[in-house]
Amino acid sequence: MKWQDVLADKTLQDLPYKIELNEYGKIEMSPASFIHSLLQGEMAKRLGSSLSDGHVFTELAIQTSMGIRVPDVSWGSDEYVQQHIKEVFASSAPEICVEIISPSNSQEEILGKVELFIEAGAKEVWLITEKGDVTYYGTTGRIPFSFYEINLDKLI
Repeated sequence: MKWQDVLADKTLQDLPYKIELNEYGKIEMSPASFIHSLLQGEMAKRLGSSLSDGHVFTELAIQTSMGIRVPDVSWGSDEYVQQHIKEVFASSAPEICVEIISPSNSQEEILGKVELFIEAGAKEVWLITEKGDVTYYGTTGRIPFSFYEINLDKLI
């Protein structure tokens, strides 16, 4: 299955959860909890109000070396948006990709997504627990803080 097929399939539209396409062309589904959705909204709000020279995305489909992956929230510069605006899915990752970690996510799965987003072009990947704790990753691995000036105190 290709991402265009997923988008065209009427039975997959308006689902109450996120879907991704793995490296085998199979759909993976991740239903979101209340707190997960709350954190998504809060991150979108903070990114949008803190970084004015770009755009916030929720559940942006990004082509990675292992298939389509969908971060919970992401931010791309105006330049990034212009490069990808006509694509069905983004052929590279925006500057910031944010993943909210669900209890069902394994550490291996989450760190794999970090690697895929960085490999696809993200400058930073932020991991947020359902308690609101944030961990940052850059192109060199785990980093102590984000280079983007955004206050992430008291997410919940």
